[in-house]
Formats: sequence, C-alpha cells, structure tokens
Amino acid sequence: MTSQVRGPRVSTIELFFDLVFVFTVTQFATVLVKHVDVTHALRVLLMLGIIWWMYAGYAWLTNAVAPSSTLRRTLLLTGMAGFMVIALSIPYAFDGDGWAFGVGYVIVTAVHSALFLQADDNASIGAAIAGLAPINGTAALLVLVGGFLDGPWHYGLWTAALALVIAAPHLQRMGTWTINAGHFAERHGLVVIVAIGESVIAIGLAFEGMHLDPSTLIVALLGLCIAYYLYWNYFSGDETRAEHALHAITDPTRKARVAVQAWGYAHYFLIAGIVFTAVGVKLSVGHALEPLHWPSAIVLSAGAATFLLGHAAFLSILKVPGAWYRVAAAAGVLAVIPLGHWRAVAQLTAILVVMAAAVIARDLKTVRVEHTTAIHDFGR
Repeated sequence: MTSQVRGPRVSTIELFFDLVFVFTVTQFATVLVKHVDVTHALRVLLMLGIIWWMYAGYAWLTNAVAPSSTLRRTLLLTGMAGFMVIALSIPYAFDGDGWAFGVGYVIVTAVHSALFLQADDNASIGAAIAGLAPINGTAALLVLVGGFLDGPWHYGLWTAALALVIAAPHLQRMGTWTINAGHFAERHGLVVIVAIGESVIAIGLAFEGMHLDPSTLIVALLGLCIAYYLYWNYFSGDETRAEHALHAITDPTRKARVAVQAWGYAHYFLIAGIVFTAVGVKLSVGHALEPLHWPSAIVLSAGAATFLLGHAAFLSILKVPGAWYRVAAAAGVLAVIPLGHWRAVAQLTAILVVMAAAVIARDLKTVRVEHTTAIHDFGR
C-alpha cells in the first residue's frame, strides 16, 4: 500500500466533534426501527441530507482553519452543542420537536461562518466564505421556519433547504478553496469508521432485556461481521488511493468539485447505508429463525446496497479501480431479499457471504496487479 500524503492530520477535538455528530446515527436508527415505512425512511433521508451538509462544511472548515486556539476550540464546542440539540430532536422532529432541530441547525451554521472568520489567510478564506455563508444562512432559516410549522409547509421548507445545500457548490466560485488532501480524506474516513462503530452500538442496544440463546447470538455475530465488511469495503487501501488521487489534482476548481462529489455527495449514501443496515439487523434481533416482514427484509438489504453503491460512486469519481466489485455486491445483496421473508438468519448470512466474496475478489485482483507491476518495475 502506498504511503499517505504528508500534511496536517486530524486533531483529537475534531474526532470528539465527529463522535457528537455520529450520535445522529443512533437516533435515525431509533426512528426507523419503530416505524419501518416509506414515510419515515424519507424523513430520515431528508434530515440526514440537511445534517450531512453541515457536517461536511465543518470538515472543510477544519481543513482550512485548524482548531489550534482556545477561541477556535470554544466555537467548535458550541457547534457540537448545536449538533447535540439536532440529534436529540430527531425522533420527534416531525411531531413537535422540529423547532429544536431548527434552532440547533442555526447554531451549527452560525458557528461555521464565525469560525471561518478566524482563518489565518483572511483574504482567501474570506472570499470563499463570502459566497457560502449567505447560502448556508438561507438554508438554516428555511429549516428553522419549517420546524415551527406543520404538514406540507414543514416538508416543503426542509426539502427546499436540502435542495439549496445540494446546489450550493454550483452557486459559488470553488477555485477559492485550498484543500489538504491528507487531512480531508482522513477526516471523512474517521467519520465513516465512527458511524460504523455507532451502528454496532445501536444493534447492541436491541438486545437489552433479551434472553440470550444461540439464535440471538448468531444475529449479533452476523451483524458484527456485516459491519466489518462495510468497514473493509471502505478501508481496504482504496481510501489511501483516493487520497492520492485528490492530491494529484492540480487545478483548484476541479479539485474542489471532485472533493464535493466524492466526499460530500457520495459519502451521504455511505452514511445512509450504515443507518439502514443497522436498522435491518436490529429488526432481526429475536427473530433469527422467523420470517422477516417485507419492509424489514428490504431495509436490511437496501442498507448494505446503498453503502456499496455510494462507495462505487466514490471510487468512480476519483477514478480509483474497484467500483464494479461494489456494484456487483450491491446487486447480490438486493437479490437475497426473499431469503429474509423465509428466515432472517438466511438473509443475514447471504448478505455476509456476498460482501465477503466481493471484498476477497477485489483484494486478490489488487494483489495480482501490484505483484505484476513490481515484477515489471524490477525487470526494468
């Protein structure tokens, strides 16, 4: 494996920040486990999209403004408080707590802009944030107002906010951003691994008060192994290859757009996939040898498939080989949905086998390519 790109690394306070943000994974899983239907799935995807944009904004922030002073760390703590309020409001954000979601989002957005004003390179960063702050502020206002309203207005304003933040990169001059590839890739990799870890905790909470027997333990172990292969799909060396691919881009505008597409848009599907996979495994707890209802079986496979397709998109954007292995695995895990309607454990096992086979095949191909390249280089 090639060495990572040199440069500043992620600080411990950034990791602390990620731990607070990823609490939302547990909250989203709680919402879907109680209500496995299209309405609640769309609510989760809508809220996650809004929240993910601001998390990604903080990744860009600390890439440019290191949290190296007391003032910067205090502001970052304030942003964590905003994310905590958002996370706590998620279970009932559409049933009375939307105002808290909106208030938390306004705090997170305001702190984001305020921290950018602390940048050492005020001219360059100032030009970048001048184009971004009004967009983020408008989105935050839409989220806040929508949180106080009910019904169609609530959905409409939050959807408008999501559409605005998705379009934001195309509404500003991206060439003003300077990206440290090493820090940027590491920061997003850490949130992925923390999210996977949080999903394991969410699965473990489903066993509370449950009598342990072989069938429940099998579900726990299968869930852990599926989480492991989510991890291994991402951290099999491709994360370092992606980092080098980003570092190799010399045009600032193209580099920023690739960063947005690969670590912004594509990673949204990775996080969503982690949430839905955790929900599917949780719904299997206590029902290993029983048929799953169709919604439960669908969400289990759809979660893993969403993660795999998100990672395939990530690799494709960066022109890193291996995307088709993820696409094939996604098709495989979707194909085993009917097994869950027969026995939950059958679907869990099949998903594990498909994901393991894809990872092993990809690793063997990589080893062969690297071995051939080494022989060729030696021969020269």
